[in-house]
Amino acid sequence: MGSHCESSVKIPPIKFTKLFINGNFVDSISGKTFDTIDPRTGEVITKVSLGDREDVDLAVKAARHAFDYGPWPRMSGSERGRMMMKLADLIEENVEEIAALDAVNGGKLFTLCKAIDIPGAARTLRYYAGAADKIHGTVLKMSKGLQGYTLREPIGVVGSIIPWNFPTTMFFMKAAPALAAGCTLVVKPAEQTPLSALYYAHLAKLAGIPDGVLNVVNGFGETAGAAISAHMDIDKVTFTGSTEVGRKIMAAAAASNLKPVSLELGGKSPLLIFDDADIDQAADIAFRGMFYNKGEICVASSRVYVQEGIYEKLVKKLVEKAKATVVGDPFDPQVNQGPQTDKKQFEKILSYIEHGKREGATLLTGGKHVGQKGYYIEPTIFTDVNEDMIITKEEIFGPVMSLMKFKTMEEAIKRANNTTYGLASGIITKNLNVANTVSRSIRAGVVWINCYTAFDVDCPYGGYKMSGSGRDFGLDALNQYLQIKSVVTPIHDSPWH
Repeated sequence: MGSHCESSVKIPPIKFTKLFINGNFVDSISGKTFDTIDPRTGEVITKVSLGDREDVDLAVKAARHAFDYGPWPRMSGSERGRMMMKLADLIEENVEEIAALDAVNGGKLFTLCKAIDIPGAARTLRYYAGAADKIHGTVLKMSKGLQGYTLREPIGVVGSIIPWNFPTTMFFMKAAPALAAGCTLVVKPAEQTPLSALYYAHLAKLAGIPDGVLNVVNGFGETAGAAISAHMDIDKVTFTGSTEVGRKIMAAAAASNLKPVSLELGGKSPLLIFDDADIDQAADIAFRGMFYNKGEICVASSRVYVQEGIYEKLVKKLVEKAKATVVGDPFDPQVNQGPQTDKKQFEKILSYIEHGKREGATLLTGGKHVGQKGYYIEPTIFTDVNEDMIITKEEIFGPVMSLMKFKTMEEAIKRANNTTYGLASGIITKNLNVANTVSRSIRAGVVWINCYTAFDVDCPYGGYKMSGSGRDFGLDALNQYLQIKSVVTPIHDSPWH
């Protein structure tokens, strides 16, 4: 398992560090700042303004005014779409700089940010920009003497609380459909990764999006996040993050103005690999499904169930892949895995690895901190794991895979569903009947057959059970930011009914 630390990419100067409220970068009311950290070294990148309740109030006031009196919800969908397209173009013009922000702030691979995350944001904006002028209700066939139709109206001011693992993807996964619908937003980026969100606020202004429509308040969950969740003037909250925080947001929304809440929460997603699978393909899918983005991915295939006929061969392949992984500086193109996003997460992952060892799981490879500084962890694989162990039940959110053996399809389905979560799942088989039966039997929001993490902006995804409610991506996501209003009038002397 190599480690690499050379990098030829120069980190750009950080241009935006304040809060973005009502079209301007402003200091927080308290004047306080907090450090944003480079996970490669644990050192400070820069200080950013620390938003709190009173800053959220200002941002909500701006968003409310922009919604109630401003042009954004009142312009045509095609005009909104045009500005969103312009924002997408500006993102593409600045790919290099934004990718460097997510890499230095989140420990994400620079090459992947440049190839996938940042262009993906532009693609998401264009998808919803294209939908902005196609939002319409239906004409109702009502009983005698009545005519009815439905309107789909923007829900209002949206609070968006996003996580640190995919700062760019998550920003636009929420913002793009909300903007297309005609809503205004207050976004709270994760305190670990605020830099790209502030850059996007700047680009939105350049794209002509009116002041107050998109506001960004950096800060901590227990202060700024809590203020958004409990705010009486926010009409909807959307959140991606842990189940534990999701509960708090739901409770705060219920205790305040009963605003609807969309939650995309944790996962402990099963990947079922059947005896007829191609071993090389299966090993590749399983490995990438777990270790992509250093395991900091909500849909990670962290519970891998392998049918006993190919178990030994597959385990061997996975261990080889783990040992060949280069862990190091995410700006180095030779590196496969960067550092975990912050010290707290790094320590949490290492403590889960210790739990696994204590509970009797066999550590096949990895399990250790890499290097003298920074938050690097070796890709880690456990075998001899069972469903009662903490490492199988709880989301680790790091590069730790659990391998288990099964005999029959029925057993695999039962064990796959033996979890409080239900975000994603995968099946690797050449048998169509197995694929059909298993995909209908697993209680999860996404089932990937002979692939994994195959996301697309047109493919809705979200959780069953304690993995949340609501869907991101697809036109289903757009509907989360729209109210349905029924309009009914009497109709007299109609020649037909």
